[in-house]
Amino acid sequence: MKFAATLTTLLSLVITGAIAEPSHTTNINAFNVDALSRGNHFGAPQHPGRPGAKPGWYYGKNPHKHPRLPCLSGPICKILKKHPKYIQCPRPPPPKPTTTKTRSVTPSPTPTLPPAPPGYTATFTNATGATQADDYLTFGLVDTIEDCTAMCNTVEGCNFVNTYNDVNGKDGSTQLTCSLYSRCHTIADATNTGGQTQPDGSINFIRNSDGYCKSA
Repeated sequence: MKFAATLTTLLSLVITGAIAEPSHTTNINAFNVDALSRGNHFGAPQHPGRPGAKPGWYYGKNPHKHPRLPCLSGPICKILKKHPKYIQCPRPPPPKPTTTKTRSVTPSPTPTLPPAPPGYTATFTNATGATQADDYLTFGLVDTIEDCTAMCNTVEGCNFVNTYNDVNGKDGSTQLTCSLYSRCHTIADATNTGGQTQPDGSINFIRNSDGYCKSA
């Protein structure tokens, strides 16, 4: 396949030094690129709540932690951009504005929930169950909630994100699980509470589960 050949060429250039090798290019040949199509849920054909489900991708600043997953940054992004039926790399978020710290004599305000990411509205927060629904699109691993909404903004038809910590699950990863859906969901659909026996004998459970619906 032309796409696979192009990707092989890119890998060869990285190995020979024709392209400077950032740390996240070392896993380019570690996955089947054809599996990253929409028809295969972008590398994650099984819903994250099903036994044996594996994330299809990783997006964040720590690709070295996930050498077996396609890292959606770096040289591979230019290749994927030529093939819109495959998963795409999100655009990097704009830098956060810097603020100057000032001394305040007023009492500290009562802690509140963090604001929803730009363009999204929270439908539930800090739940112990993850969304389970038939409009599932894909899931992967991310560093932050903002990384997950960036993925949703990249996947056509995505309108809802669910981020959570799958404790003891996902091969022991401490990253956030990021699952994407085409319709918005409430806490009523957060029915995946874990309870699956892992290869090491531990039982997984869900915590810090947040749902965000894309604003109209």
